[in-house]
Amino acid sequence: MTTEIASNITAPTRFLEAGGERYAYRRFGAGAGRSLLCLQHFTGTLDNWDPAVSDPLAAGREVILFESAGIGRSSGKVPATIAGMAAHTLAFLDGLALNSCDVLGFSLGGMVAQEMARARPSIFRRMILVGTAPRGGDDIMHLEKPSLAKPLGDASLKGYAVLQKLFFAPTETSQAAGAAFIERLMQRKADREPVSGPAVAQAQIAAFREWETFEGERFADLRSIEHPTLVVNGVHDEMIPVFNSYRLGENLPNAVLLTYPDAGHGSLFQFHAPFTKQAAAFLAADGPFAPY
Repeated sequence: MTTEIASNITAPTRFLEAGGERYAYRRFGAGAGRSLLCLQHFTGTLDNWDPAVSDPLAAGREVILFESAGIGRSSGKVPATIAGMAAHTLAFLDGLALNSCDVLGFSLGGMVAQEMARARPSIFRRMILVGTAPRGGDDIMHLEKPSLAKPLGDASLKGYAVLQKLFFAPTETSQAAGAAFIERLMQRKADREPVSGPAVAQAQIAAFREWETFEGERFADLRSIEHPTLVVNGVHDEMIPVFNSYRLGENLPNAVLLTYPDAGHGSLFQFHAPFTKQAAAFLAADGPFAPY
């Protein structure tokens, strides 16, 4: 299914009843590419997707932006585990009657994508994992760190302004890219989602802490994820440090690792032009062992 609208700035918010919940989502774009499911970051809603990322990707395929249980205008409670979030996302895809798609998982969304790939390998063809970590990773969203606690505790940073500090490196160039990112997020004027509150953050932080635990051999579960995977991060990511991306690249059997200089957690937004070109090339490739 496709629509004539190819922008997250104007795409209508839709709602789907599935698995006893009502999920909010946006669906737009057209082209021969397989549908691309986009899974969002910590406390993020549909409105946190940068149109400079979503819209170029929608030029060659259908893009589906999804809000899981308890986020935005979706019903229910936010699960306190990644597995619980993955179950909601699978229920949503079942409700759409979408048996297979590609996935772009950013931050928390990348963890959910990994869990989905393990639970139901056939659901994805190719995976893009940005600014995320494997199960058993280190230093995952520890908001008490000085580098994160300082902007989070700064009362002068209102709304999206805190994301400029958290998602972008403290250089002039990266911060300028962050300011442009915020301007793009504000282009959508109507039909916007409610901002996530403390209950959402608390449940998702609990999920991060559980995700840091593991049993048996560390990272061994990644070997079962055979999907061609593009792993992306900024080298100065303070929220989920880049060494977690190295672990993904080392242990996923069919992964390509891409890092961006002068960039933090929001590397895909800072380098949106090269990222969307590289992501589109990766998604257009064919064959089980042909990353590009």
